[in-house]
Amino acid sequence: METSFDVLIIGGGLAGLTSAIHLSKSGLKVTLIEKNEFPKHKVCGEYISNEVLPYFESLGLHISDLKPSIISKMEFSTAKGKIISAHLPLGGFGISRYELDNYLCQKAIASGCQIIKGTVIDIHFTKNEFSISTSDALELKSKIVLGAFGKRSNIDQKLNRDFIQKKSPWLAVKSHYSGNFPSNLVGLHNFKGGYCGVSKVENNIINICYLADYETFKQYKNIEEFQSKVVYKNPHLKAVFENCVLLFEKPLTISQISFEKKNTVENHILMIGDTAGLIHPLCGNGMAMAIHSAKIASELIIDFLDNKIHSQKELEERYTQEWNKNFKSRLSTGRFLAKILQKEKLASLLMQLLAIFPFLLPKIIKKTHGKPIILKS
Repeated sequence: METSFDVLIIGGGLAGLTSAIHLSKSGLKVTLIEKNEFPKHKVCGEYISNEVLPYFESLGLHISDLKPSIISKMEFSTAKGKIISAHLPLGGFGISRYELDNYLCQKAIASGCQIIKGTVIDIHFTKNEFSISTSDALELKSKIVLGAFGKRSNIDQKLNRDFIQKKSPWLAVKSHYSGNFPSNLVGLHNFKGGYCGVSKVENNIINICYLADYETFKQYKNIEEFQSKVVYKNPHLKAVFENCVLLFEKPLTISQISFEKKNTVENHILMIGDTAGLIHPLCGNGMAMAIHSAKIASELIIDFLDNKIHSQKELEERYTQEWNKNFKSRLSTGRFLAKILQKEKLASLLMQLLAIFPFLLPKIIKKTHGKPIILKS
């Protein structure tokens, strides 16, 4: 096996796989390291804004082949059940990470990317080259490393990143269900200490994923008790859960989800997707952001390796500028909305305002979404 590459990508989620396809199609020698087997279910809202479709099509990725649900409407409710609806300005689609990640993995391999199953245990950058060690005693070298290892990782600890030093109060729970739910709708429903997304993915499956405050959650014996005592206080969520049948053996959970600001470059590694920054799930656009960040990083890397960007320093600065231009405002809006929704009186006031001025909701949605993503010519 060759051990020297143009680009090495750590992590095989949406951002990592998208960048692997983009860079491999550009003729670069790319290797991706992923610790898990494909395919795998992940804790995720599984709704993607249509803003990604032009970019995907330009990479030869035809999402329609996966038969996703087509989503055009959203509804939002407070913990007490006050509800407001709106059309999504761009619309979106629902697709499970199990299907999408597997599809992207196959496309990455077909594009020439080498995928290695393993865990990265060490990274060093000296004399303009990365040296990477894995748990299987592989020693790899690369000109560029992309960090796409998700929300939290042993690598974050290795790099001593600021956010990893702080405890996070958030726990996420996700599962698939069968039942009746409109195929064209994404629901975002508040409950005390958290909020929940409901939408369909492929094969008429309903994805339910919620974020909960861990301090509230740990007062209950298990997920079922928490849902019945807390989540069901929102009548819309109670109706959804009581009319659905669990398809997983048990729900998936992840803890210590951090919405703290993260550096987009650490130890010369360009961070993409959730590794660079995580938007609150109530904004419903984390998957599109991950895909877009892969595009930004890939285009800059191609320019760097073509000597259109003249130094590692310039590459890192350009990437940080582009990332901030596209996502900094979205992340700030997400944090602001989350703070409002965590305060019952403010949430009620927001709902009253939206009831009087319903045109404001699509404007808020636009603040957390981008324009259609077009490949640079």
